[in-house]
Amino acid sequence: MRSVFNILPLICLVACPIAASAQTDEIQVYNAEIASPGELTLTLHNNYTPDGLQQPAFPGAFAPNRALNGVPEFGYGAEPWLELGMYLPVYSVLPGGHYYVESSKLRALFVVPDAHKRSFFYGMNFELSHNAARWEEHATSGEIRPIIGIRSGPVDFIVNPILDTGFDGFGRLDFAPCERIAYNISEKWALAVEHYADLGKLRQLLPGNEQSESLFAVIDYNGKTGVEFGIGHGLNDATNKVVIKLMLSWSLHHP
Repeated sequence: MRSVFNILPLICLVACPIAASAQTDEIQVYNAEIASPGELTLTLHNNYTPDGLQQPAFPGAFAPNRALNGVPEFGYGAEPWLELGMYLPVYSVLPGGHYYVESSKLRALFVVPDAHKRSFFYGMNFELSHNAARWEEHATSGEIRPIIGIRSGPVDFIVNPILDTGFDGFGRLDFAPCERIAYNISEKWALAVEHYADLGKLRQLLPGNEQSESLFAVIDYNGKTGVEFGIGHGLNDATNKVVIKLMLSWSLHHP
């Protein structure tokens, strides 16, 4: 994470917005960096919606307003180009302190080796989830996440044009792109703007006023404990107005 407040207005002008209409456990733009071979990592994802939508995204779901969602994510470096991951359990804490287990996920992340050293980097992430009926409309779902990034000096620009699937046909793939522009102050600190959106099904994208779009201001710290903290603002009435995200990460075992 890096904090350079004098370039924040410029970043905001260039970055696009990101959206999420349903609940989510992970608000993150992937940068193609992975654990070293034999390394085990842990990332704790948490996001809280202090001012969110009052209506659920689909029948049987819960409204996002004042909900806390999160998940522990374990990653294992299998090869210089492959990281395997497990999310368990995805959980929600609703107003009143009600706790629910929502989902579990497996993933395989394929990347160009040493992405952090390259001016152009790329990768592809695949996820498979098993979900509670209140979390997603499909008991089994998946994610296909391409990763494309360009680095010029201290500035990174990364795009993840995500496709979500309920395994019910190509036309029903949901297009949820996200982007990140970051200024790296040093090896440890960075300041970024991230944009998240959910544009709807490929066969029939949602009207603009029904698409979810959020813009996050983010600060990152790359120390022994990695920290990513961000505050997001929804850009239309179809999006949660305020979302706070916090990611904490550690290397549990490094050969």
